[in-house]
Amino acid sequence: MVTSITSFGRSGLYDWMMQRVTAAVLMAYTIFMIGYLLFSSDLSYASWSSLFQNTAMRIFTLLAILSMVAHAWIGLWSVSTDYIKKTSIRFAFQSVCGLLAFIYVVWGIQILWGV
Repeated sequence: MVTSITSFGRSGLYDWMMQRVTAAVLMAYTIFMIGYLLFSSDLSYASWSSLFQNTAMRIFTLLAILSMVAHAWIGLWSVSTDYIKKTSIRFAFQSVCGLLAFIYVVWGIQILWGV
């Protein structure tokens, strides 16, 4: 039996709900970005830069990054616990996934907020 010590959520129901919430955030962000790209008359560096200078857009983008990482973690954790039976290999796989998720979040924060 696989323990939930490396799971993102507290239970299967919590993980299921997080998958749905993060998917909704990612869908909203994708629709917004496609709409912006389709209906913006000027797609220059200045307009793109001014879009991301807006604090609300930065927060929305950060929420999308965090949602992407949480969504990916839950999905990869579920798949790895189902298909990787050897504990050491599963632990290594989940560790690499966790490290990459952390790197992507830090990198996204640096890009968005210029830290």
